[in-house]
Amino acid sequence: MSKILIVEDDLSIQALLHDFIEEAGHSVALASDGVEALAKYSEQSFDLILLDIMLPKIDGYGVCEVIRQKSDVPIIMLTALDGEENQIKGLDMQADDYITKPFSMPILLRKIAAVLRRSAKQSGEPQTITYKDLTLDLEGYRVNTQQENIDLTPREFEILRELIMHQGRILTRQNLLQTLWKYEFFGEERIIDTHIKNLRKKLGAADYIETIRGVGYRIDKEN
Repeated sequence: MSKILIVEDDLSIQALLHDFIEEAGHSVALASDGVEALAKYSEQSFDLILLDIMLPKIDGYGVCEVIRQKSDVPIIMLTALDGEENQIKGLDMQADDYITKPFSMPILLRKIAAVLRRSAKQSGEPQTITYKDLTLDLEGYRVNTQQENIDLTPREFEILRELIMHQGRILTRQNLLQTLWKYEFFGEERIIDTHIKNLRKKLGAADYIETIRGVGYRIDKEN
């Protein structure tokens, strides 16, 4: 789970970002001005910072400059300033991406994922997660056990990944649709059941996925 600091003074946008990003499986902290952002940054470590530019007290450029003196933590500038000179200034200050408002939440989530992947590669962090005898290659969308490689479709892989990354938490069908289809899918929720059925068949005799009747699915925490 990645830890993301959202620095945004518009409380309605801040709340929207918080809910979507947390629902996507990240841990979220909030700051409403530049001084609070730097205080939060000094108190704890983050995997990524979403940074508005037009902030009270210290603007986003100032926040970025201070952080860059100490760290190469990924920074995505998220701002209404859409002029070319503003974008060039942000990128020259070593922001990893620059997104203008209004923005698409599905695209923002994908950009966050892409920046986090690049950061993990540069830091040498492994791009795998494990659960019992399963190993998931997050880059190659491959699943392995000690005995074999398991051939999953991209959507089956993503469902398995979400369940493992939220061990012990029940994920409803709506949770999975909203996270994986990004609100772009308006069909029957039972499509999740079909994917789960196929997953169980491909994973073999060991039943990793627990059905919570009438609610959703869970991969329980290891004892």
